[in-house]
Amino acid sequence: MDILREITPLTPHDCFSIFSREKQQFDFPLHTHDDLELNLILDASGAQRIVGDHLEMIGAKELVLVGSNLTHGWFTHQCSGNSIKEVTIQFHKDLLDERFLRRNQMVNIRNMIENAKRGILFPEVVIDIISPRILNLKDRTGFDSILELLSIIHDLSISRDIRLLSNSTFTPEKYKYDSRRIEKVFEYLNTNFRQQITLADVAKIANMSEVSFSRFIKRHTGFCFVDSLNEIRLGHVSRMLLDTSQTIAEVAFNCGFNNIANFNRIFKAKKGLTPNEFRKNYDGKRIFI
Repeated sequence: MDILREITPLTPHDCFSIFSREKQQFDFPLHTHDDLELNLILDASGAQRIVGDHLEMIGAKELVLVGSNLTHGWFTHQCSGNSIKEVTIQFHKDLLDERFLRRNQMVNIRNMIENAKRGILFPEVVIDIISPRILNLKDRTGFDSILELLSIIHDLSISRDIRLLSNSTFTPEKYKYDSRRIEKVFEYLNTNFRQQITLADVAKIANMSEVSFSRFIKRHTGFCFVDSLNEIRLGHVSRMLLDTSQTIAEVAFNCGFNNIANFNRIFKAKKGLTPNEFRKNYDGKRIFI
């Protein structure tokens, strides 16, 4: 059984599609599709967003870029508004050719599309600037509409204070890091996450001292070594909670957490809910086909 696989209306002959609607509730199930999606939602405080393994209640303004094949959906949850505004822009993952994205001037857009594999939440200050342009995009036509979409994509790519939503281990598309050393370390961590792993182990993989590697991984990922390892383990935990019937304790131990109390504390601190609540919340939004 799989989560709903959406075939979007975007045709191979179109660069993008845009849908603008007002509604009283969210009624589309948790789903995936090949195309990237930029979703603007206004006046839906109390609704719930699921992107990958990230669940969260949203505020009055919401702008999220969802990468290709990443599970996502918005749900009414505690939203009591009767005039929800939603604008969805979908575009092909090859709209910008990979060779073109490797050009120096495209570095910000390239990084944003890479980060979209985990889902990107933009801050309110960006929404205030970009949302009028998104709302007006439906009135543009032809080449002018493409230029405006690319301009919006560029301006989003230089935004500060974005949040990456889903765990990099959970995303179905391989997440790339900007350092071959970091990639080698994460390949090792993803292969051996069930085992006990020390800082000395990964510093050796990177051919660095422990002190140097600690600074190095923090600079490149924003996390210290222990948090990076826990992030990987939690991604595998999330997948197993959703895809297996193993008990929570079994899942925890199979993903390298040897202390169930410590595991529950780390999971709730990261996800905002217990493993049992996560499993129930997520499963309640799935329609199996």
